[in-house]
Parts: sequence; structure tokens; C-alpha cells
Amino acid sequence: MLGLLGVLNLAHGELVMIGAYCGYVVQAQGWPYPYAVPLALGVCGVLGYVVERWLVRPLYQRPFDTLVVTWGLSLLLRKCAEAMFGLGYKSLTEPIGGTVEVLGATYPRYRLLLIVISALVLGGLVLWYGRSRTGTRIKAMVGNPELARALGIPVRRYASATFVVGTCLAGLAGVMIAPLAPVQPFMGLDHILMSFFVLVVGGLGSVGGLLTGSAVIGGSNSIVSALSDSTGGYLCVLLLAIVFLWLRPRGIHARS
Repeated sequence: MLGLLGVLNLAHGELVMIGAYCGYVVQAQGWPYPYAVPLALGVCGVLGYVVERWLVRPLYQRPFDTLVVTWGLSLLLRKCAEAMFGLGYKSLTEPIGGTVEVLGATYPRYRLLLIVISALVLGGLVLWYGRSRTGTRIKAMVGNPELARALGIPVRRYASATFVVGTCLAGLAGVMIAPLAPVQPFMGLDHILMSFFVLVVGGLGSVGGLLTGSAVIGGSNSIVSALSDSTGGYLCVLLLAIVFLWLRPRGIHARS
């Protein structure tokens, strides 16, 4: 959202939290865990449409205003989750248990499944955005909204759809990571901070920047955390973000 629409959505982490709570509700009801996917997509999609229509749409290309509005929204969503589920941690069981051996190392089956799903979703999104007619229209809308509108492209509708797709993907991410992390109202804070670090390193509005930033931040965090602890990994990515803000504020791949 930040790169394409000029929206600083600080409530994106809370959408991940909502998706995680959808997974918790499904398991608590004894339903098959895949049912959490349509539930999260529906809840986050409706919420994304409402937020875009009545909060974000009047503030496009006004990043500071959207930052303030979505920050307030994030507080509201956290309080709603707290009122509904309490402040306690909710633990979910992995829907797929067991491990497999890959190149002499043992990996949990569920984590490998998440890697495959993430790669498929990201690859499909990249191909769709780069080669489809709709993706081309969205790039035209981002590059020059007035000219795109003059050519008959429904800019408002595409902007709304882009925002809603982003909220749905956040909800899907929450469903996927819920069995791997404690589910609680403040869990979205870590994810929004890491997303910010990825954008700082990779650059805004670029698929290449997204991939590069994710690789640098995720790889650095994993390596340093394995060598020391999670605090050391977080400190490492924080220092990386500071260095990039100082030496390369537009990131590695910034949209011109």
C-alpha cells in the first residue's frame, strides 16, 4: 500500500492479527483449519473496503494524514480484539504435524508447506501484476492518475481493489503464522515494524525492492538470531534500517 497508493497503513499489522484470531476461532470451534482462510479473507476484505471507502480514500497522496488515521485505527482494532478475546496468549496447534528430512536436515512439515504457499502466492502476484491487463492499468494509475482517468481507466475502483487485496493478503498471512506464534492483540506490532524495515531497505513501489528487502532483513534477522538470540537479530535489522536511511534513503530499488 505504501509503495503503490502513497498510503502509510499502520493498521496492516492488526490485519495480520485479525487473520490469526480467525485461525484461533476455527480451531476453538473444532473446524478444519483450512476454513480459517475464507473466514479471514472475508473479514479482512470487508474491513479493508470499509476503511478504504470512508477513511483512506479522501487522504490518497497525503502520507502523514493516512499515518495518523491508520494509527488510530490500529489502536481501535487492538482494543476490539482485547475486548473480544482478552489479553492472554492463544496457542494454536499446527494443522500438519511431523517432520521431513531435506538434505540431511529435519524440517517441520507445516513450515515447509508455508514456504511453498508463500512462494506460490508471491509468484502468482508478481506474474499477474507484471503481465496482466489489469496490472498494466494499475501501473498506469500509479504513474499518472490524471492521465489514466482521462484514458477511461477507473482509477478509484482500481485503487479500492488494490487496497482490499492488500488487506486480504495480510489476513491470509495471519492465518498462516498463527500456529507458529502466540496469538494476542499486540502481535501485529512486530510485523508492521519488520515490514517498515523491508521497505526502507528494498525501496517503495517495486517488486524487486520487496524481494530484496525481504531477503536482506529476513536473512540478517535469522542468521544473527541463530548465532546470538532474538534481541541480537532485531538489533541487527534496526541498525541496517538506520544505515539505509542514512546512506540510501530511497532503498535499493525505488520506484521512479
